[in-house]
Amino acid sequence: MISPDWTQVQPGTVTDLQLTPDLGSGEPIACRLIRGARPGPTLLVTAGVHGAEYASIEAATRLMATDPQTLGGMLVVLPIVNPPAFSARSIYINPLDGKNLNRCFPGRPDGTYAERLAHWLTSEFIAHADAFLDLHGGDLVEALAPFCIVPAGDEAAMTLGRVFGLPHLTVSEGQVMSISAARQQGVPAVIAEAGGQGLWPEQAVAPLVDGVVRVMRHLKMLDGTSGPLPVQEYHALAWMSAPVSGLWTPAVQVGETVEAGQPVGHIRDVFGTVLAELSAPAGGTVLFAVTSLAMNAGDPLYGIGTLSSEAPHV
Repeated sequence: MISPDWTQVQPGTVTDLQLTPDLGSGEPIACRLIRGARPGPTLLVTAGVHGAEYASIEAATRLMATDPQTLGGMLVVLPIVNPPAFSARSIYINPLDGKNLNRCFPGRPDGTYAERLAHWLTSEFIAHADAFLDLHGGDLVEALAPFCIVPAGDEAAMTLGRVFGLPHLTVSEGQVMSISAARQQGVPAVIAEAGGQGLWPEQAVAPLVDGVVRVMRHLKMLDGTSGPLPVQEYHALAWMSAPVSGLWTPAVQVGETVEAGQPVGHIRDVFGTVLAELSAPAGGTVLFAVTSLAMNAGDPLYGIGTLSSEAPHV
């Protein structure tokens, strides 16, 4: 089956599918459709856009146990949307074409594997949802403070981000992501990040599960109420990238507050010569950090949540 026919799912039932879209190559993509016993909205939950972000995948598999008898509307779960990356334990990219799936949206029907996959997800899933939650978990070389990202200027998405309830919430403006494709479709969407470094501890998985449940209550898909939580909000995420390759030594950790111009680490060669001294491009809170010793030019180093709406990307 290439795509699901959501209209054929009967109320109060669960349908499991192995989908085989025309992507040129690759493995089947698992999908669970949970149609509630009563009417309601359709919520799309994805995980594994980056195949080694395990906390997100574990959270999605737990959400697949949602009882349709307690549900209003439909919960659509794609727990591993990027199977080749999951199988290869690949960091950031799809191993079949070397592309970062979350930088390929809304995709192309005639593109590479990741571009076709992004197009399929956008046209066959995101476009048909009433809300979209894209779960992420920090990659194999990443540590992070749990945070949500929403498209800039989307108040409905901002509300969902506050309801999701992770400690930090920032906006993205102009950057290609799954949520930017949803924004183009008029679907409120949130990226939720928790976990990292190849682990899936309960303290990372549980907040992702709880956040989705909170959103479902907010959407009246589940009984109970969940309003916005007090979270630290930022106007932008300032990204830092490595200017050279070498051995990376960070000087700050996730959750720390930094000032603009503050030293945050250096890159040296194997003989000890410092090749680059790095300073924070903006003040704010370190939400994301790469923890590996190995560093390649152009690799991400930090993401800093800042109160400036014009955060630099260096």
